Amino acid sequence: MSRVSPPGDRVWPGDPFPLGATWDGAGVNFAIFSAHAEKVELCLFDQTGRRELRRVVLPEYTNEIWHGYLPDIRPGQLYGYRVHGPYDPQQGHRFNPNKQVLDPYAKELAGSLHWTDAHFGYRVGSRREDLSFDKRDNAAAMPKCVVIDPAYTWGADRPPATPWPRTLIYEAHVKGLTATHPAVPAWQRGTYAGLAHPAVIEHLVKLGVTAVELMPVHAFVQDRHLLQRGLRNYWGYNSIGFFAPEPGYLSPRSTQAEFKTMVRLLHEAGIEVILDVVYNHTAEGNHYGPTLSFKGIDNKSYYRLVDGDPRYYMDVTGTGNTLDLSHPRVLQMVLDSLRYWVLEMHVDGFRFDLATTLGRAADLRFDPGSAFFNAIRQDPVLATVKLIAEPWDVGPGGYRLGRHGPGFAEWNDKFRDTVRAFWKGDPGMVPEFARRVLGSADLFEHQGRRSWSTVNFAATHDGFTVADVVSYNDKHNEANGEGGRDGHSHNLSWNCGVEGPTDDPGILDLRDRQKRNLLATVLLSQGTPMILMGDELGRSQGGNNNAYCQDNPISWMDWDKRSDRDRALAAFTARLARLRRDHPALRRAKFLHGQDATPDGVKDVTWLTASGDEMTDQHWADSHARTLALMLNGRAGAHLGRRGQEEIDTRLVILFNAHHENVAFTLPPPGEGRGWCRLLDTDVPDLPEHGEPVPDATALAVPGRTLIVLAEVRRPRREA
Repeated sequence: MSRVSPPGDRVWPGDPFPLGATWDGAGVNFAIFSAHAEKVELCLFDQTGRRELRRVVLPEYTNEIWHGYLPDIRPGQLYGYRVHGPYDPQQGHRFNPNKQVLDPYAKELAGSLHWTDAHFGYRVGSRREDLSFDKRDNAAAMPKCVVIDPAYTWGADRPPATPWPRTLIYEAHVKGLTATHPAVPAWQRGTYAGLAHPAVIEHLVKLGVTAVELMPVHAFVQDRHLLQRGLRNYWGYNSIGFFAPEPGYLSPRSTQAEFKTMVRLLHEAGIEVILDVVYNHTAEGNHYGPTLSFKGIDNKSYYRLVDGDPRYYMDVTGTGNTLDLSHPRVLQMVLDSLRYWVLEMHVDGFRFDLATTLGRAADLRFDPGSAFFNAIRQDPVLATVKLIAEPWDVGPGGYRLGRHGPGFAEWNDKFRDTVRAFWKGDPGMVPEFARRVLGSADLFEHQGRRSWSTVNFAATHDGFTVADVVSYNDKHNEANGEGGRDGHSHNLSWNCGVEGPTDDPGILDLRDRQKRNLLATVLLSQGTPMILMGDELGRSQGGNNNAYCQDNPISWMDWDKRSDRDRALAAFTARLARLRRDHPALRRAKFLHGQDATPDGVKDVTWLTASGDEMTDQHWADSHARTLALMLNGRAGAHLGRRGQEEIDTRLVILFNAHHENVAFTLPPPGEGRGWCRLLDTDVPDLPEHGEPVPDATALAVPGRTLIVLAEVRRPRREA
C-alpha cells in the first residue's frame, strides 16, 4: 500500500462522473449517488483505519450525485462516508450520520467488520419493533475504503476466449483450493496468489480445465450469528462491495493487484476466470439488519421495499433483502461493476447467483427481457464474455430453468438429479437420462440457443460432493449447529451399502466405479461440463451437504492425504477431458435429434437397446429398463466455425449399464475394414491411452454399473 501524506484542506467541486474514488495522477475525485440525502461527508482516516483525520463535506450535488475533488489525496488513502438525511423508516429512509458507510464503488477495502451493536439502526436487545434512531458511532469497527492506483502492467495478457463447446468449467473456492496445498508457501495459502501458484495451475492444466468458476470474490461480510457460534461464512454469498476483491483472500500487505496477477497467470496457462457474482441482495439483511453501506446511503433507492409499508424489505432471495435493479442507478452500479471486472480485472465471464431475481419486474414477475438482461445483451463489453445463470430464486414462480434467454448458459440441476437417479438404479429414468445426455433440448432449444446453454454437473458447492453422493444416504450437517434442519434432503444419493467411511474393498470398488460413472456422464454429455473442486480427487465433506459455514478441513481440499484411489480418479478425470477434447462428436453446438444428417442417410444420433435394436416408444416406456446405448455419427451435427472449418469425427458408441448385473450389449456392425476400439471403461479405468481393440464379436459384456465408450477405427492390415 502506498505511503499517504496527511490530507490537506483544499476541496474543489470535482465531477459527478465517474462514481467512486478516482485518482487522476494529481488528486482524487470522489462521487457518490444518493437521491434523498441532504448532505454527504467524506471521512479520511490514518493508515490504521482507527483515527479519523478529517471530514470533508462534498461541495457539489449534480444529477443526484454528490461530488468533490481533493488535490492533496493520494492512492492508499483510507476513507468512508457519513450521509445525512431523514431517518424515517415508514417512508423508506434510514439515513444516520452516526454510521460510517462504505462507498459502493470502492475498488479495495482495508480491514474487516468487527461486530458491535453500533452497526444497527436500533437498540439491540430492546423491543425488536423499536427501530428508533440510534446515535452510537460504528466507525471504529468498520472496514475502510481504499483509494487505489489502477496502474498495472498486463504485458501481453489476452483472454483465452475458449469457445463454449470446448469449455470445461471447474467450480473452485479461492481459499478451499489452496489452504492445505503443501507446495504453496504458508503465507500464500488461501489467497489469490496461492491459486495462481504453479503447482495449482499445473493440477488444473493436467485435469484439462479451461475455466475456473470462482465462488464469490466480491468483498463480503461474516455473519454475526455464525461468528457467535464459532463458524464463518465460507461460501461468501453475503456481498458488501461489488468492485472490491474480498480482502480476506489477499496475501499479507498485498493490494487488489494480486487478483490481477492471478488472472494473468491463469490466462498464460489457457484458463479463463469466471466469477460467481451476487447482485440479488447485500449483507445488510432485513429491517433488523446492520447499516453498512447502501442502507445508510439511500435505502429507498437501492432496495425493493414492501408496497404500502416501506419499513420492510421484499425478499425473494431468502437473505432479508433484494436489490432494486429496476432503479436506473442501481442497474448502472451492477453494469459498471461487471464492466470493471472485465475491463480492469480481465475476467472472462460471470455466473449470476439467483439470476431469476435479477429479472423480476416491479410486480415480481420474472421477465427474461428485463432491463438487466437486455442491457447485458446489448453491451459491447459484456455481451462477449461467458454468462451463466443460476435459474432460480425463492420467490413466487422462481424456478426458471431454460428460460433465461439468448446469450446465457444456465446451471442445469435437472441434469444432476437425473444422472444421480439413473446410476443409483431408480426405475423409469431412461427417457429422462437420454434427454439430459443429449443437451436438454426440451429446455434450451429455442431462440437460437445452442446445446452449450446447459451447464451439466453431478455436484456443486451447494450439496453433496460426488464422493458423498456414493457414500451417504442421508445428510450429516451436525457441524453446522442447526440441528440437522439445514440443507436439502432430496440428494438422490446411495451409500453402496454402508453409511460413510468403510474399509470394505468391495464397497470401495463400487463407490469408485460410481464416481467414474457420474464424472464420465458429465464430460461425455452434450452441453458444457462443470466439475466441483476436488471431485477429481474424491474430496468428501463427511456427508455435509450445506457446508456454507465450514471454513475448515470439512470444505477444504486435503492435498496431503491423497490415496492411490484418489490419484487414479484424477488420472481418469483427465482422461475424460482428453476424450472430450479429441472427439468433437461429444461436444456439438447444435442439438442432436436422430435425424438423417449425412448424404449416406446415417442419423446424427441413434439410441439403441442392449440387444442392438433402435429404441421404440415401447422401449422408452419400459420402467424396468436400466440400460441403453448411444451411437453418435461423427460426420453429423458438425458446426461450421467462423472460418468455415468443420469438425469431423469417427463414429462413437457409449454403452450405459446402470443395472447391478452384467449385461451383454449387441454392437452395431462396424464399417468395412473397420472395428471397434474401447476408449474408456469405468470398470477398467487404466486402459491403454489410445484404448484397446474389441475382439471381432457381435456382443460385448458390460459389467454392472459401468459405462463404456467405443470408437470405430480402421483395422490394421494383416500380413499375407
